Amino acid sequence: MKNIFRKEYMCSETSPPVTSFACDEDSRSDQWSERNYPSPKKRGDQIPSPLRGRLGWGLFLAFVIFGTETLAQDSVSSRSGKPAMRTVSNKAFHVGEKLVFDVGYSFITAGEAVFEVPAMDTVNGRPSYRVEFRVNSTPSFSWIYLVEDRYVTVIDQQGLFPWRFSQKIREGKFSRDFEAEFDQINNIARTSEGDYPIPPYVQDIVSAFYYTRTFDFTGFYPGQKIFMENFYKDTTHSLAIKYLGKQTIEVDAGEFDCIIVEPLIREGGLFKSDGRVLIWMTDDERKIPVKVSTKVVVGLIESELREYSGINGPIRAKKE
Repeated sequence: MKNIFRKEYMCSETSPPVTSFACDEDSRSDQWSERNYPSPKKRGDQIPSPLRGRLGWGLFLAFVIFGTETLAQDSVSSRSGKPAMRTVSNKAFHVGEKLVFDVGYSFITAGEAVFEVPAMDTVNGRPSYRVEFRVNSTPSFSWIYLVEDRYVTVIDQQGLFPWRFSQKIREGKFSRDFEAEFDQINNIARTSEGDYPIPPYVQDIVSAFYYTRTFDFTGFYPGQKIFMENFYKDTTHSLAIKYLGKQTIEVDAGEFDCIIVEPLIREGGLFKSDGRVLIWMTDDERKIPVKVSTKVVVGLIESELREYSGINGPIRAKKE
């Protein structure tokens, strides 16, 4: 896994809008740098055993930390008096997209993560994307800790909100199955564990990531935040996404100009972790995730894009 850092761009939250700038080593403690967020190749951490669920959850956490924007477009009533579903412009992805990531822990590749939009479904007469997210440990790492996770969500094509969600987790000795159907008209989540109220256009933990890829960060300044929320298990959880800046990085899939965002976890929330989660996405209309770094108790997990296919148009952020 390559780990080439071109330049740092994060400074104070009061900085004016800029294209790029650098911070020195004395910048605020919550700013990203290679010094305070080292590569696992430089840490020399030893793989602890047992991991007690930390690694498998970290692989998942690295990707699906997002939620739905609290200031999302409201429904517009139709002439019949029934609520009309929103329309969200989407140039980021379409059916056929597949993203494959190497998931690294310490000095080894511990697993593979795959995001895929393999097909279209129809729900309530509306065309919808079928999205799958799979995480599997490598054969060489499975003898330490086996991970076989699968998430499926069905996302409305027009409004980019979920209709259905399922989760099958197999991590070491831990297993969990969960299903939910989202009644986006009456704002009820009907799950395998009960029925719960939800806000309009609430996202699940996978659909939210795809919805976030449609956001336009043009004009954002470092420190600017978008406030969000999503539903999981039995509760709607709130969080914020902080824009940190821009950086050019290189991974096995190529060299890309990226924006960097950081999910800010509220105390007691679902995704409260022991460290930071930083996400690099291509600085173009595709917003393809290129790299994710996640700190967990047992070390640092890094996921890097290895290959991709079925992209919805040119990747202008890729260096040729």
